[in-house]
Amino acid sequence: MKKITTIFSLIMVVALTSVSCKDKASEKIVADNVESAVNRDEADKMVPVMTFEKTEHDFGTIERGAAQETVFTFTNTGNAPLIITDAKSSCGCTVPNPPKEPIAPGETGELTVRFNGSGQNQVTKTITVTANTAKGSELLRIKAFVQAPGAVPAGPVK
Repeated sequence: MKKITTIFSLIMVVALTSVSCKDKASEKIVADNVESAVNRDEADKMVPVMTFEKTEHDFGTIERGAAQETVFTFTNTGNAPLIITDAKSSCGCTVPNPPKEPIAPGETGELTVRFNGSGQNQVTKTITVTANTAKGSELLRIKAFVQAPGAVPAGPVK
C-alpha cells in the first residue's frame, strides 16, 4: 500500500510540475518581442532588386588600343533603396563607374564601363556589381574582337 501511495504521489508531482511549466512559458512571451519580430520579418521583405536592360555589351570589331565605353542602365524594381557598394572588373583594362547615391524603388541608374581596347582577337571581360540585393551581386559582360591597327577587318571572303 505504501508503494502505491508513493507512486501516486510521484505521478501527482510530475503532473503539477508539467502543468506549472506550461503556465510559466506563456507568461514569458513579451508583447514587445513579438512586435519586434513582426517588424524584423517585414523589413526582411523590403529588398532592392537590380533589373538591367542588358547584362552584356558587344563592341564588335575594334582596333587595338581604341578605348570604348558603354552604359548599363538598370532599374530598382524592389521595394527598398538600392545601394551599390562595389563594382570590379576581371582586369585593369576595364573600369566600371557605378552611381554613388542610393537608387530609390522604381528609379533608374547607370553604370558606365570603359574598356581600353587591349588584347587581341575575341576578348570578354566581366564586371561584378556588389549591392544590397538579395542576391548580393550581379554579373555584367563586355566583349569585343580586338585587331591590330591597320589590319583588314575579319569578314567573309569574296
